[in-house]
Amino acid sequence: MKSDFLKSQKIIHWIMAIIIMLDLNIAQKFGREMDILDRMESRIDHTSVGLFITFLFLLRVFLRYKYGSPGYPDSMPRWQVISAKVGHYGLYFLMGGLIVTGLLTARYATDPILAFNTLNLTMGNGDLQIYNVIRFFHEVFTNLIIAFIAIHIFASMYHHFIAKDSTTLNMIKFWKN
Repeated sequence: MKSDFLKSQKIIHWIMAIIIMLDLNIAQKFGREMDILDRMESRIDHTSVGLFITFLFLLRVFLRYKYGSPGYPDSMPRWQVISAKVGHYGLYFLMGGLIVTGLLTARYATDPILAFNTLNLTMGNGDLQIYNVIRFFHEVFTNLIIAFIAIHIFASMYHHFIAKDSTTLNMIKFWKN
């Protein structure tokens, strides 16, 4: 069993963490009144960042599949191991769900959804009914991933400050002892 993640896995983890937090900040604007130019600009930002996250997610899943992940500390109670697995797989599921529903939302949008201000992700005439259903799930996944991220952060703080094991340190340490 591996004792640590690859440096590339850690780098992708932290880049994704920062970018997802920024993208959640962009996305929260959609729930408020916005003028049309601000809404279009925010859509471009959200879509472009989402495609970048998609690339990192696929790379992350590939590296995880190919190289695996370290085991949990032997001192960790069984219920915490199960909770950690549910949390990690839940985060992967929600990231994947957000990517799929984001792409489908763009596909069925009635207004153009531009990535990088050039690539139109809408395909022909949109369908407002399908768009609204998919967007509903996109918002549910967004709210769930916020909760999972908060739990993930609290769990890492628990491991660092209370359990005092190497779980959190392994994710922030990019060098060998």
